[in-house]
Amino acid sequence: MNGKLTDVLVGSLVGDRYRVVSRLAMGGMATVYLATDTNLDRDVAVKVLHPHLSQDPTFVDRLEREAKAAARLSHPHVVSVLDRGHEGDLFYLVMEYVPGRNLRELLNEHGPLAPRQALALIDAVVDGLSAAHAAGLVHRDVKPENVLLGNSGQIKVADFGLARAVTTSTSTGVTLGTVAYIAPELVQRSGGDERSDLYSVGIMLYELLTGHQPYRGEIPVQVAMQHATRDVPPPSALVPGLSPELDELVQWASARDPEDRPVDAEALLGEIRHIRTHLSDAQLDLHAAQTQHIPRPGAYGAHTEALFPGRTEVIAASPAPQHTTVMPRAQAEPAPTDRELRRRQRDAEKQSALAAATPTRTLAPGSRRRRGVVWAVVVILLALIAALAGWFFGVGPGAAATVPPVKDLTVNQARPLFEQAGLAFSTRDVFDDVVTAGLIVGSNPPPGSQIRKFQGVQVLVSQGPQLFPLGDLRGKTVNDAKAAIEAAKNTVGAVKEAYDETAAVGVVVAQDPGAGTLLRHGSAVGLTVSKGPQPIPVPKVTGKTQSEALAALRAAGLEPMVSANEVNDRTIPKGSVVAQDPPAGATLTKGGKVTLTISKGPKLVHVPTFVGKQVGQAVDALKQLGFDVRVENVLGGFFGTVRAQDPVDKDVPEGSVVTLTVV
Repeated sequence: MNGKLTDVLVGSLVGDRYRVVSRLAMGGMATVYLATDTNLDRDVAVKVLHPHLSQDPTFVDRLEREAKAAARLSHPHVVSVLDRGHEGDLFYLVMEYVPGRNLRELLNEHGPLAPRQALALIDAVVDGLSAAHAAGLVHRDVKPENVLLGNSGQIKVADFGLARAVTTSTSTGVTLGTVAYIAPELVQRSGGDERSDLYSVGIMLYELLTGHQPYRGEIPVQVAMQHATRDVPPPSALVPGLSPELDELVQWASARDPEDRPVDAEALLGEIRHIRTHLSDAQLDLHAAQTQHIPRPGAYGAHTEALFPGRTEVIAASPAPQHTTVMPRAQAEPAPTDRELRRRQRDAEKQSALAAATPTRTLAPGSRRRRGVVWAVVVILLALIAALAGWFFGVGPGAAATVPPVKDLTVNQARPLFEQAGLAFSTRDVFDDVVTAGLIVGSNPPPGSQIRKFQGVQVLVSQGPQLFPLGDLRGKTVNDAKAAIEAAKNTVGAVKEAYDETAAVGVVVAQDPGAGTLLRHGSAVGLTVSKGPQPIPVPKVTGKTQSEALAALRAAGLEPMVSANEVNDRTIPKGSVVAQDPPAGATLTKGGKVTLTISKGPKLVHVPTFVGKQVGQAVDALKQLGFDVRVENVLGGFFGTVRAQDPVDKDVPEGSVVTLTVV
């Protein structure tokens, strides 16, 4: 990408530290800029994420964690992550700047490489992957574009953490990892691990040797399905004469079933280095003339030898020696038997004998005595070689040994078994959800394998399950909390509801286990979700004295309010509650207000005199004034005249009884 193209970031200062000089490249996830670290006065590469990624808070959070993990990784074959940050919607990573080109550009320029150069490149890539895997980082997008070739001979793998963060934040990895190199398990969405990176390495080695990718299609999904349904063909089908060991290496790394691939990057690296040291120069430099003298002085600067150690002269293409067919490791080849090992040794001895028996110059026909001395020396040398080989492969370091079964043993318990077998071993700590910490998970090679004593065995020792701190889910909605639990690879446990006076309905108020608890993946996390404040039924307080009503409402968690307007009531005594709002039986929440109206008692009414008046007239008038009337007749009340009344001519409470005496 031309750095002179118009770009608003060019010339700006990112993170108050990195002065953007030019744009280097643009990809599907980010744009890469050359910048100057103004604090340390050095060139760096600043990778700025595209807005659709940086605006996703879940992705940004995951990338923060991946970037921190990648920053802890320091290895000569891995691009170092130096810093990360964000300004608004601008999220960026700061990485080591490697001036030069990438492996894709090399392939586009030169086509297929000779095995010597292809193995040197892949050796560095797998060495970097091995260190990253040991640090818990999986790349998930290994491809030539992510292999940088520095001008000083460096070979570095780029974008650790970024590819994994993007893949795990989207629905599928197929659309993110380059489809030409994607592992079958990622196509089938069954999850991937370190061995998915090794599959991509196998595909990349195939392309380095042949100049072509193994699968092609008009649309990406066609290529992806071929990865999932077909075995990678041997590269020798396109490059006649290629060593069978290289076919086996490619098909072992790119086996469709992850269980048939190398157990880890370190195992693959050991096999690559074994092949590099055991193939002949003719096999390593097959078709080297077609690679346009790669490597050559100046191809990557002054340190070309650092990139491709070993021979640099071009050897004319020659067919590789014929070998018996070797079963690809993708088909789970069993360890060679003693008979097979002896056959290989005899072949090696035969080749050595032929080489030793070939004279370096022609002997004169008449020099029979001299020829006899030469042949005698040759026979003695062959006998010595055979004796030495017999000792080496019979009882010496090259003797065959069987890897003992040591699973579920401690290292101290396994040590005498290895000593008895004559094998040295090293240990490597791994996380395991099943095997108890301190016990052996397995070995590489596996138990029962036939190996040579000098090869040694790697023993995998359990550290117990890998534990991760549980985040704080309180304050999240129940749906957000469930999503966070699943994102942490745990499961949602029991979900209970409870009243809460402060949290809104549907908000998590408690979790089990608590925040910060260390859990293994797959653990159940229970939630307590708010039903909102608890409803309180309003008690009946009418008829109670004011003090009694106030106490009853406060005991129920409610707040009583007394109205300033008192009212008369002929039935409710003065000082008692005559009305309440809301009424009894309604529901409020804690602290809800209830207004009380207090009685002033019955009102006072003046009783007029009705003495001398007719009783009917007196009764009607008194009832209209709100009094109860009682009539007492004297002598039968014959005249119907009120002779006396009680009370009379005074103020009495409404509803009082007025007694009339009638004659």
